[in-house]
Amino acid sequence: MSTDHSQLVAQSSASASGTPDSGLAPTPGPQIPADVSKRPPGPWVVLWKKFSRNPYAMSGLIVLLVFIIAGILAPKLTKFDPAAIDLMFPNLKPGAEGHLLGTDELGRDVFTRLLYSARISLMIGFSVALASVAIGSVIGAISGYFGGWVDTVFMRIVDVMNSVPSLFLNILFMAIFGSQIKYMILILALTSWMSIARLVRGTFLQLREMQYVEAAKAIGVSSWGIIFRHLLRNASFPIIVNATLMVGGAILSESALSYLGLGVQAPKASWGVMLSNAQEFMLVDPMQAVYPGLCILLVVLAVNFIGDGIRDALDPRQQVTKSRRRLEKWRKNYSKSGN
Repeated sequence: MSTDHSQLVAQSSASASGTPDSGLAPTPGPQIPADVSKRPPGPWVVLWKKFSRNPYAMSGLIVLLVFIIAGILAPKLTKFDPAAIDLMFPNLKPGAEGHLLGTDELGRDVFTRLLYSARISLMIGFSVALASVAIGSVIGAISGYFGGWVDTVFMRIVDVMNSVPSLFLNILFMAIFGSQIKYMILILALTSWMSIARLVRGTFLQLREMQYVEAAKAIGVSSWGIIFRHLLRNASFPIIVNATLMVGGAILSESALSYLGLGVQAPKASWGVMLSNAQEFMLVDPMQAVYPGLCILLVVLAVNFIGDGIRDALDPRQQVTKSRRRLEKWRKNYSKSGN
């Protein structure tokens, strides 16, 4: 009797545990998806994916990278000196005497001067954009966070700066301080930070009312810590968009000043200087003006495409357009009507 009872207990326990001795298949446990442990993509990865789907933005990025690489590798891409004068071979046609794009009125190689001009024009453009963003972000952040009389004072300064033509201020300051590159960068930055300041101020007026700002104040974080650790990070995306667009404006301003004779001076070369030198020989060799003008056009257009691409990638309401071939492929693979 006791033997039968022990056999029944063993069978019942084996049936409950699902062992092979019971004659039943083991009960499978809950299936965990394979990608549960995978971290979601960060905001910069998502931004790049959206940006890379924009053909205009990618084309602008490629063009800008080509000009940057060409400017950096200028000594490797040409054997001529951009300031070397050879009066024996002025105004040569493209391809003559080993000159890819010919020579100017002083016998200087045009292609070489374009490469070295890219260095100066792009350096000025990016430097002015960075300096303007730094000045405008600090002023806009202080004005938007503290408000009150601080906001009033800074915004009235912005209004005064916007009421004076920037070209007039640039010409005035360049005539006073000289035409060195460091002065040009400083002057262009001091006359172009106002738009960034207004943008950052408007963003801070919204962000300073958020709950995490109140929590930071409650735990004793200083106002400067809140501004530079928390709020500026959340305002970084619109600042980046406007910074990219300011690069093109700075290049145009430098070209305008150099064209007027107040910018980069010889023996250094920039695209504005080349345009200024070519205006006297438009009837003899108009291509001397076409080449630097085309470089300015391509770089400014590329920078604007990049800025528009970043803005579209940051806009959550922006719908990503798909090609007809991709839509047909998705419809065939996933739609019931396509089977």
